[in-house]
Amino acid sequence: MFKDREDAARQLATRLAAYRGQNPLVLAIPRGAVPMGKLLADLLEGEFDVVLVRKLRAPCQHELAIGAVDESGWTTIAPYAASTGADQDYIADEKHHQLQILHSRRMLYSPLRRPVEPGGRTVIVVDDGLATGATMTAALHGLRQRHPHRLVCAIPVASHEGLARIRPMVDDVVCLLTPPDFQAVGQFYRAFPQITDEEVTALLKS
Repeated sequence: MFKDREDAARQLATRLAAYRGQNPLVLAIPRGAVPMGKLLADLLEGEFDVVLVRKLRAPCQHELAIGAVDESGWTTIAPYAASTGADQDYIADEKHHQLQILHSRRMLYSPLRRPVEPGGRTVIVVDDGLATGATMTAALHGLRQRHPHRLVCAIPVASHEGLARIRPMVDDVVCLLTPPDFQAVGQFYRAFPQITDEEVTALLKS
């Protein structure tokens, strides 16, 4: 169990200490991981920004990801998506909906700072947990196309399946827990509040 996201970020920073002094670019997946990413960047003496991706939700089970989409529209779909009732029309509608959210968030966040270019950098992508791995897959795919020097995934807790999915996509993975009874990310935090857009914009300004 982690006390909260700050506790998880501090534990990750200890495991990522080798990157301190290399000016790593820490990219957080909004919204939950943003406080973690800011703290992690400070502890590693690096630079902080966000990477915008959204999960595609299963019909009637919105906590279950059937895939994910990044800002470019690149999409990954889980092999079990059809078994949840997600046909092609549903996926197209859900993708359109999530892209609208991504575009609105980019408009909200971008006036605060220009997105940091990851090319040639050591890039550490952080999320507060990994269930299916779909959202992280979309984030890593988009970043790899921009040619970072080294691509690292940092997560406090992950399912075995999700971790196996993203491991081939990165140069390094730091994961603190892979519990056999994984059901949802929030079960491994004593405090796991929702993060608001206002909190994200405040952290991007700081």
